[in-house]
Amino acid sequence: MKLRTFAAAALATTLAGCTTIPTAADPISSRWVGQSAGKFFAAFGPPQTDADNGGGNVYTWQGGYKTVTIPAKYADGTEGKRGKQISPARKQYLRCKAVITTSSDYTIRSIKVSGDLPGLNGGPSYCAEFLAPAQPAAQ
Repeated sequence: MKLRTFAAAALATTLAGCTTIPTAADPISSRWVGQSAGKFFAAFGPPQTDADNGGGNVYTWQGGYKTVTIPAKYADGTEGKRGKQISPARKQYLRCKAVITTSSDYTIRSIKVSGDLPGLNGGPSYCAEFLAPAQPAAQ
């Protein structure tokens, strides 16, 4: 009997670890879920593909193309001079890719980033910076 209870508890714990709970910490979902997909596509461009999922559509979108130059990094030198070059200057090609699921009335139900790069301002996500930019503080 104890073995059966232990096995049931282990199974419940395992299954609980498999669930995905959306969090408000995702700035892209916080900004776009519940909004019209038309508003999204008008702001960021049309989707690459779309597919009917019965109760709505699933769109694959890619955009936010931007080329930035990352400056060279140097070690600290003596007497205010820069030291030896640690890494050369380079170009980085930024872009964002997302899968957007809509309901039958064209309202965004979910938006999941499927291709991302580190952000421009040292943030973890270029997509978050591009699709849900931080709003300036109200004064």
